[in-house]
Amino acid sequence: MATSTFSENYISKANDDPDRIDWEPFTLTLVEYPKGDIIGKLLALISLAPFGIGSGFLTLILFRRDLHTITFFIGTLLSELLNYFLKHAIQEMRPVTRNIIYNEFGMPSSHAQFVWFFATYVIYFVFIRLHHMNNNTIMENISKILIISSSVLLALLVCIGRVYLQYHTVWQVLCGAIVGVLFATFWFALTYIVFTPLFPRIVSWRISEFLLLRDTTLIPNVLWFEYTNTRQEARARSRKLVSMKSQ
Repeated sequence: MATSTFSENYISKANDDPDRIDWEPFTLTLVEYPKGDIIGKLLALISLAPFGIGSGFLTLILFRRDLHTITFFIGTLLSELLNYFLKHAIQEMRPVTRNIIYNEFGMPSSHAQFVWFFATYVIYFVFIRLHHMNNNTIMENISKILIISSSVLLALLVCIGRVYLQYHTVWQVLCGAIVGVLFATFWFALTYIVFTPLFPRIVSWRISEFLLLRDTTLIPNVLWFEYTNTRQEARARSRKLVSMKSQ
């Protein structure tokens, strides 16, 4: 009883303190789910997919330096910027079904727009640009189906999670998905028609050589190309090393 009284007095004094600092959660990564709800927990984890995709972009850019990957990443940033302007222009609040007042607007859903921009761009890339397994049609078709289906499934699960966890209404998520698809279509067309023809000129710049930027547009299977060239170089260096030792 004494402990309870002490706690109440302490909280009351803390609330009355003029120098008290109000702490606000960083909602970008804060995801809540109903306690004990396995489905909610799974969807909460899946809703963090945009951060995983962003980390993957940065890793690819750092280690591959491919201009198309950089352009793809710039498109995702512009999509997020568009979402920010749309939210502050529409100013539609998030649902308050959990008696929580959010500081951010909810229309359109940034998560839905991000994942559908990513999935749509991947679909265009697979059908138009990707030649994955050279002349092996069966393996190429299987790989394309796996890439497209996994991207679409991820986008659907993220959208379901935003509604299930009550961060957005169905309409907010649907609008985010539509904006993501439309902007991905625009950005891929712009990249394919306008930017890609400029890549050979860009990689010849001195700054591009300094940053080790490269254009792999004309290489049908980059993984196979890198594998064969690395293997040939390793064999050549091995033979050279053996020759030097024999002398």
